[in-house]
Formats: sequence, structure tokens, C-alpha cells
Amino acid sequence: MTTTSEPTATLTGLDNDRIRQILPHRWPMLLLDRVERVEPGVRGVGTKNVTATEPWFQGHFPADAVFPGVLVVEALAQLSGVVFALAGAGPIGYLAGVRSMRFRRPVRPGDSLLLTSERTAGGRGFCEYKVNARVDGAVVAEGSITIADPAATSSNGKV
Repeated sequence: MTTTSEPTATLTGLDNDRIRQILPHRWPMLLLDRVERVEPGVRGVGTKNVTATEPWFQGHFPADAVFPGVLVVEALAQLSGVVFALAGAGPIGYLAGVRSMRFRRPVRPGDSLLLTSERTAGGRGFCEYKVNARVDGAVVAEGSITIADPAATSSNGKV
């Protein structure tokens, strides 16, 4: 029997309501504002608008507000999770690894992060993505993220 693989359709303009249907995150941890386009299982482009009213700025840092780098990583992981989930992964993907992540400059309130994620490897419930975040065209963070589907990686649903 011969099977053919049809290309997956590119989806565009996923708003916050659609993202909440895909990801289990909710405010304040839902960091992905919009997915501009996604090729399920392949790549995605999204945005995170950084606002001064976000709760982390009360303590990071009040006199010189900087969006925490770990939250830039989380936003990139959420975009990767959308790419992963739309390819048929389970209802939740776990951040299983971060490699070679570099931060090039601080992200501040008022910045709009343009996020990109592209699958570079994967199998048996894990996928690795090359990711980057840009502000006004300049790279502010880049590295690799691994997402795991707990339902596919073990018999008890744990990574």
C-alpha cells in the first residue's frame, strides 16, 4: 500500500481566543498574543506585546523595567507549543529543554516581540525548535527549545 503525504495548510491570523483553544495557559501566563502564521509541525510566527501593566514589572525592576528573559523563553515555548499541537500532539506540550539560549538586549514595556519557531528535529513525542525573538528587527533572544508530548513519551503520561 502506498501512502502520500499532503502538505499541511498554513494557518494565519490566530487571535487570542483561538490560541486559548490550543494552549492550556491563561493570564498572566498566556504570553502569546497572536500567531501571525503557522505551518503545523513545521514553523510559526507570533507576537507578544509587552505592556507596563504586566505583574512582573512590579519587582523586575521597578526603577528600570526589564521583561524577564525567562518569560521571553516561555513566549517562544508557547509559540512552539502551538506549532507542535496543531501537528496532532496531545492537549498539552511540556517545555523539556532549552539549549544555547542567548539574550542580546533587554526587552522593555512598549516593545513588541516578533517570535519565530522552526522545527529542526523530532520523534517519539519530542520536537526541537530553533527559536528567536526580535524587537524592531533586532534579535533580542535566540536558541533552541524542546517540547514534549507527555502522552506520547511514556505509558503513564509523564515525561
